[in-house]
Amino acid sequence: MNDKALTIIKWIFDIVLIIVLSFMYYLNEPVNSPRVIYIPEGSIGKIITQMHSKNYNVSKLDIFLLRIFGSPQSGWIDMKTTLNSRWDFLYKLTTAKAALQNITLIPGETTYIFFDQLAEQLRLDRDTLKKEYALQTSQIEGAFVPNTYRLPIGITEKVVIRVLLNESNLQMKKVSQKIFGLYNEKKWFQFVTIASIIEKESANIQEMPLVSSVIYNRLKKGMKLQMDGTLNYGQYSHIKVTPLRIREDTSTYNTYRYSGLPENPVCNVSFNAIRAAIFPAKSDYLYFMRSKKGTHDFSCNYSTHLDNISRATK
Repeated sequence: MNDKALTIIKWIFDIVLIIVLSFMYYLNEPVNSPRVIYIPEGSIGKIITQMHSKNYNVSKLDIFLLRIFGSPQSGWIDMKTTLNSRWDFLYKLTTAKAALQNITLIPGETTYIFFDQLAEQLRLDRDTLKKEYALQTSQIEGAFVPNTYRLPIGITEKVVIRVLLNESNLQMKKVSQKIFGLYNEKKWFQFVTIASIIEKESANIQEMPLVSSVIYNRLKKGMKLQMDGTLNYGQYSHIKVTPLRIREDTSTYNTYRYSGLPENPVCNVSFNAIRAAIFPAKSDYLYFMRSKKGTHDFSCNYSTHLDNISRATK
């Protein structure tokens, strides 16, 4: 074999070696990401493009590599750590799954109590949850839609708030557009405020339009609402309202002290309560009292209301 042939072989070998070493170097590059990430349904190219938009260290070459590893699984992926080699990162995209936890927000629950629940069940920091909530929404209360959410263990406070707000916002927009043909956030949360009182005061779904009518009737007449449920805000969600509490609470939630609606919703509300706030029953009722049966007796005048109180307290 002549020198020219040997030189060509050497060059080919060197080129192949450089390619192999470059490839190995590329596969061992670090990829930073949250420990838990969400993979949407879609093509490999779409997934890589989305990751690139989130500043993950990925490139178009990874589209080819993923086709070798296999298709990424849609859903939550637990990467186990925030720093992986590219090889591990791509491999985990196709094989790993995050352990999911059911988190149920019940209608009428306050965000204050919900943060306690999230912190305990997902092992998160409550103060950080509160901080992220304030950063991501201007709504003091009522921004979450009561539902059962499947969230991954290992998710960060920032991401869990973003996921819950995004999902809730999508649901609110959908219902609003169905009813009104559009979504006006300011108008919508005015109804959420009324719905939150309905949620706290109603004994069941069937009562909601009637409770709603009482609210509107009292507002129309310039009467104070004087409803205990408005004082079950924030940390007081499950605290019995007493005469002492009514006298001492100076917040705008105290509808015994202040006229009109509270400045903010009292709690997170169901769509049943929102529909009742938008479509109240037609009635002349101004009062209601919980009976011994657990439901409410509604009345148009104060004397009948006093009789209802007497029967309920005997």
